[in-house]
Amino acid sequence: MKQIIHRLFPHTLWNRETTTLWGCAFGKLILFDIIWCLQTTFTSFSLPEVYVNSILVALILLLPLMLTGKKWTEYLLLFIVDGLLISNLMYSRTYNSAIPLESYLLAGNLSDFTASVIDSMRLIDILLPLSTIASILYIYNKVKKQQAGKASIAQTSQASYGLRLKQYLCTLLVVFLVSAMQVMTRGGWQQAFTRLQNANYYTCAVPMYTIFGNLIHQGMQTQTPFTPQMKAEIEAWQKQQPSYKALPDSIDKKKTLVVIFCESLESWVINKKVEGKETTPTLNAAIADSHTLYAPYVLTQVKGGRSIDGQLLVNTGLLPLMNGCYAMQCQNTTYPSLAKALKEQHQAKSYLMTVDKPVTWNQEIVAHNFGIDTLFCNDSWINDEKVGSRKKLGDVSFMKQIVKKLKSSNILSNGQSTFLQIVTYSGHNPFVLPDNLKRIHFKGSYPEKMCDYMTMANYTDHGLGILLRYLKSRPDYKDMMIVLIGDHEGLAADRKPICASPAAKGIVSDKQFTPFIVVNAPVGGIYNKVMGQVDQYPTILNLMHLDSYTWKGMGQSILDPKKQPAAVGSDNMNVEKTGIVSNQEIKRLSEAHRISDLLIRYNKIVK
Repeated sequence: MKQIIHRLFPHTLWNRETTTLWGCAFGKLILFDIIWCLQTTFTSFSLPEVYVNSILVALILLLPLMLTGKKWTEYLLLFIVDGLLISNLMYSRTYNSAIPLESYLLAGNLSDFTASVIDSMRLIDILLPLSTIASILYIYNKVKKQQAGKASIAQTSQASYGLRLKQYLCTLLVVFLVSAMQVMTRGGWQQAFTRLQNANYYTCAVPMYTIFGNLIHQGMQTQTPFTPQMKAEIEAWQKQQPSYKALPDSIDKKKTLVVIFCESLESWVINKKVEGKETTPTLNAAIADSHTLYAPYVLTQVKGGRSIDGQLLVNTGLLPLMNGCYAMQCQNTTYPSLAKALKEQHQAKSYLMTVDKPVTWNQEIVAHNFGIDTLFCNDSWINDEKVGSRKKLGDVSFMKQIVKKLKSSNILSNGQSTFLQIVTYSGHNPFVLPDNLKRIHFKGSYPEKMCDYMTMANYTDHGLGILLRYLKSRPDYKDMMIVLIGDHEGLAADRKPICASPAAKGIVSDKQFTPFIVVNAPVGGIYNKVMGQVDQYPTILNLMHLDSYTWKGMGQSILDPKKQPAAVGSDNMNVEKTGIVSNQEIKRLSEAHRISDLLIRYNKIVK
């Protein structure tokens, strides 16, 4: 045993320089895990593979030093790793996800979300680069003095250097084999990863004992060929799916559909008075109308793609990919959609209006894949009301300009069927609104983030009022249905500390619920039960009498009296339900996430 240890850890290799740098790499990986788990659970630390893989990755990170013999290459790599780890920590606090693999290839697009990510920075994160700096100082001040005149790794002879490299590779191989044996004994790579993934209960990814492990896992998702087993899984799930129920022909038929995605809008802020002030008076009035269908308990089901995932859920009735983002990974997939359904039945023209750039989350490509004819993006508007750190067009001015464009164009023509999708921006984290745009103020000692959120929601609500009043004034309003939704929840990692505040009691919900509001619906009322974002698509098909469209989505219309009131979230497979729901239904809803992943990745949605 002693000989084995000496062979794995020879003193010729593990001098103070290499030991310090390896210890630094290993320590920062474990530290990252600890910080990551602060927002999840520490269950993963009971799994031995966390430590074995941390040892393995730390060894791999020594490769520049071993190949070049130059310490500065190792220092540079450690700083790069610090940046990678911190970026993922900040990203996860906002988006409940590690940075998707494809997002690294579109890093320029992420600048639009810089404010949201930076807002999630924590003081503890600085410990990561400080560990690198501390190691450099130790080596410089201690090793240099204590080993004066002795050979360092950068000063060794060619022969000695070759020996050291062989010893390093031998150690690396042994640790790799130990890691591989652990994986094999747990049923293979996929099952081992899933087990680690299931150890957490908030985020959608494992604690990154290696970020690289998650990236490799994402990359592997597209490499596996479509198998008969996958086909059988899809068919078995589809057989269990409840049949679609059309509404009676006597119910009014609409030809124009307007869908408004309200950035980060949650249900708790609606129909709420704080200090005697309505936070969302426009939406409150809309909900009070007997011709409005309102569902306040829509469970967020987006993943790392966030807003673009929200568009997928509503437009196609599909759940997002288990890992990664469909907007970058699956551009060649054939997507059925609301726009295509309206075009098939009514020859509708379709439009998308957003203040974002067309390249943001590949919005232009996504719009094309969804069958949208015309895209109005950032260059289509005058940025005269700047909101957020990115100084993008605010929702109030955005709605005013939309009204102006609708008045001066043929986008909404009497007698013509139209699909109009509008995506707001102002509600994006960190919810900071310039003082001159604030329309509501609170005196209480509320958490700052909570106060900012309510103020921003009030601002967006005012903008929505401008658009709704115009649409209601049109002679073709009777043929129009307007859907207002939250594209996903907004508070993310801030929810827990906000809910812990006494000032938030009875105001802020601890659940990730978004609203589903259908104005001028042929069937009004309030659906006071849990539903998923994926249920919005079939409900809209239902209300618009698009019953002949082949693809009915993976959800179930809330107008179906047989629908069981439950949903399963994408981030952590969390289950929310109203009353008693069968275990069989929970299992079916849970399996839907993997089935949707297969349908999208392998382009098997439409037969």
